[in-house]
Amino acid sequence: MTVKTRFAPSPTGFLHVGGARTALYSWLYAKANNGEFVLRIEDTDIERSTQEACDAILLGMDWLGLNWDEGPHYQTKRFDRYNEVIAQMLEEGTAYKCYCSRARVEKLREEQAEKGERQGYDGHCRDHAPRDTDEEYVIRFKTPLTGSVVFDDHVRGRIEISNEELDDFIIARSDGTPTYNFCVVVDDWDMGITCVVRGEDHINNTPKQINVLKALNAPIPEYAHVAMILGDDGAKLSKRHGAVSVMQYRDDGYLPEALLNYLVRLGWSHGDQEVFSMDEMKELFSLDAINKAASAFNTEKLIWLNQHYIKSLPAEYVAEHLMWHMMDQGIDMSNGPELSQVVTALSERAKTLKELAASSRYFYEDYETFDEAAAKKHLRGVAMEPLKLVQEKVAALAEWTPEAIHQAIQDTAAELEVGMGKVGMPLRVAVTGAGQSPSLDTTIYLIGKERCIQRIEKAVEFIANRLNS
Repeated sequence: MTVKTRFAPSPTGFLHVGGARTALYSWLYAKANNGEFVLRIEDTDIERSTQEACDAILLGMDWLGLNWDEGPHYQTKRFDRYNEVIAQMLEEGTAYKCYCSRARVEKLREEQAEKGERQGYDGHCRDHAPRDTDEEYVIRFKTPLTGSVVFDDHVRGRIEISNEELDDFIIARSDGTPTYNFCVVVDDWDMGITCVVRGEDHINNTPKQINVLKALNAPIPEYAHVAMILGDDGAKLSKRHGAVSVMQYRDDGYLPEALLNYLVRLGWSHGDQEVFSMDEMKELFSLDAINKAASAFNTEKLIWLNQHYIKSLPAEYVAEHLMWHMMDQGIDMSNGPELSQVVTALSERAKTLKELAASSRYFYEDYETFDEAAAKKHLRGVAMEPLKLVQEKVAALAEWTPEAIHQAIQDTAAELEVGMGKVGMPLRVAVTGAGQSPSLDTTIYLIGKERCIQRIEKAVEFIANRLNS
C-alpha cells in the first residue's frame, strides 16, 4: 500500500508556523516512506475564506519547498461529490433530515447546561420519516448509540471515545452546504489518504470522522495528532510573540532551510543532533518519535540555525534568497560585485538576510555621510597622510586582486613606519563609510578600483574641512 498523507489548511489567514510544522511532518512521513503528499484547500467556510489567504498558503508552501504530488484540491469544487454521498447516506439510513428549529436546539443546550449534562443534540428527529414539506432542515449523521471509537494515535497512543459521548452532528447545513467533519471524511476517502497528520485540536473530531468512514465502509487512515507550539514565554504562540506567519520569517531574513530545520526539531528529535539536511530529515523522521508535550518556540535557536545556514549553504543559493531583500530595501545592484561574492564576504557576520542586505549597501551605492562615531575616531588629521599614500598606491595597481590590495596597504604602513591599524582603520571608514566590514582587502576589491579611489578622496576632503573649520 502506498503511503499517502495530506496537508489541508483553511484559507482564512496566512500559513502560520504551527501549520507549517504540520505540513512538514506530513510531507516528511510521505517522503520517508516513498509515498505521496497531497495539498488540499478546505475552503467550505465561504464567508471567511479568501483568495488572498489561499495565495498566501501556496506561496508559503512554495517558499518552504514542500512540494506536493497531488493538488491543490479545493473543497468548494467538490460539492457535487459531497451531495452524492449525503444522498447515499440518507437512502441507507446512516443520516437523516432534522427539522428542529435553531431555537429548539439552543433551548435544549441551555437546559442541558443548567442540569450539568453533556450538551448535544437529543436525536429528536432521528427515527422520524422525512416530511413532505417546505420546512427548513439540516442533515445529521446517525451516530451509533453504543460501543466506542478506538484508534492508535502515532503521537498519543491508544485513544478510546464512547459513542455515548457523541451526538448526531450536522453534516449538511440548512442551505445545503456540507460541514467540515463530513467533507474531510469524503476527501480522505476519495484521495486515498492513509495517514492524517494534524494538530491536537482535531482529536475531538476524529471519532466523529471515523464513525462516518465506518458508515461508508471506507478504509480508516492512521492518525497522528501533534501538540501545539508555545511562545518563548510558555503561552500559546500568537501574533504578540512576533512572527507567526511563515512569510514573515522570509521578510525577517530567514532561510527556508533554517525554519524547516527549526520546526522539525520543535517536537521531534534524533539523539542530540540539532542540524538536519532535508535528506537527513526524510531518512530519520518518524511520527512515533514526536513528543506528546507542547514545544516552546525559541527565537535564539532559530537565529543560530539561520546563521549556520547562511555560512554553510552555497553562496550562490544564499544570494538567490538575498536578492529579495536587496530589492525590498531598494538597493541598486546595477553597479557592483556579484551578489554571491558579497554573501561570501559577509556571511560570517550576518544573523539574517535582512541584516546582510543592509550591511552590503556600500558595495553597490555610495554612502551620503560617514558614520559619526567612526569618523570622529578615525578620520582625524593624522589619517591624512596614510590615506593619500594608500590612495596613490591603490591607483597604481596594475592587477586588481585582494592580494595586491593587501600589499599596497602593507607597503603604506611600512613606508610611513606606522602600524597597519593606522592605515587600515581610516581606510575602512573611507571606503565603507563606517567602522566595520569584512577583511579590508576583500572589501576594497569588491567595491572596485574607481569607486575606492573616489571614496578615499571624499575622506581626505572630509578631514581637510574638519581641520579648517
